[in-house]
Amino acid sequence: MDTLSRRRFLALTGGAGVAAAANILSVEDIAQAAITRPLPANTPILVVVTLYGGNDGLNTLVPYSDPLYYSLRPDISYTPEKVLHLDSTLGLNPSMTAVKNLWDKEKVAIIRGVGYPNSDHSHFSSMAIWQSGERTQTTKTGWLGRWVDSQPEDPLLAINLGSVLPPLLVGKKRSGSVLPLGGLVTPSGSLARDCSRLSLPALGENPLAARAATSLRNLLNISESVSPILKSPAPVATDLPTVNGGNAGGDNNLSQQLDVVAKLVTAGAPTRVWAVSLGGFDTHANEANAQSELIGIVSSSVSRFLSQLVASGRSKDVTVLVYSEFGRRVAANASAGTDHGTSAPVFVIGDGVKGGFYGEQPSLNNLNQGDLAVTTDFRDIYATLLEGVLKVPAEPILGGWKGRINSLLRT
Repeated sequence: MDTLSRRRFLALTGGAGVAAAANILSVEDIAQAAITRPLPANTPILVVVTLYGGNDGLNTLVPYSDPLYYSLRPDISYTPEKVLHLDSTLGLNPSMTAVKNLWDKEKVAIIRGVGYPNSDHSHFSSMAIWQSGERTQTTKTGWLGRWVDSQPEDPLLAINLGSVLPPLLVGKKRSGSVLPLGGLVTPSGSLARDCSRLSLPALGENPLAARAATSLRNLLNISESVSPILKSPAPVATDLPTVNGGNAGGDNNLSQQLDVVAKLVTAGAPTRVWAVSLGGFDTHANEANAQSELIGIVSSSVSRFLSQLVASGRSKDVTVLVYSEFGRRVAANASAGTDHGTSAPVFVIGDGVKGGFYGEQPSLNNLNQGDLAVTTDFRDIYATLLEGVLKVPAEPILGGWKGRINSLLRT
């Protein structure tokens, strides 16, 4: 293929196709890399679960012994007999039976009252703060993107399940990669032949054209290795009960994402950070059923995912972080829902976690203009995970932040 034709190809794609191909290539390389350079056993892996919309912390970790909880939420509260009791004052949403089972096995840490000073009620601003790991909104990189920057260059280090790279994984020098849930669909017939011609190297071409050709050539070469892994059944969660012949946990978008992660972790993918997400938590109306269903999906999906890894021996390597951009206001609104709030619990789950409560539970008697107090800074959690799971100094990545959650992880 001559250079002029390559230029015409780039012009037709506007450069966007090249970037997309590069991102897909980086992710699809996982299967080949799992064979040629698998992640060594006992290497810690972080899985980040983002709950978009602002999950209601008070109906996730329920203060069932506090009369104020019931008086402020007469239509969307859970009676004590429905709550999954964790101690004499706090319990989980009734739909979170899977996480409750993990709690009983001391594999769930619940960090209470997590947020940041002078909380912002905007979805966009608050999520930008959480994903950047910086209180100011001037930072253009994500806290895990800066971790990627600190590591030897490798597009497989951090991967988001989905077609859009979240700010979480954006670095200054390089970023994480994306893997669409549908996987890779390569062309066939005459289109495949044209793509093969486009992928051939050409003398004298500019760096962008050469990069496009290399990306396309590698993508076509490895597609046969990748497809079987992505299409194969997810690992079986042998320690979960079966329902109608299948493992409990159901099938939903989050479980689909975690199924793919489980396949690739089991295969030995050299990836240290995985990012998945679930939306729909902006429950301004009719909250009780909607939020309970969503947080139940999170509970069952995470439990199922960890169970899928048991047979491979990788479950002990994986730590799961579950967070949302903010909690909800304490009092219910007139639509049997809740509006944007401040602090909420964050969950850290896995074999390497010291289960239990961390941080102070915000008091319903000491609200800040109707919002819960922030008793734990979110950066304390990030710093602890950077050092305990990703094994790097946290302060350079988090702007010198010195807070930590002591004893959160097993040593």
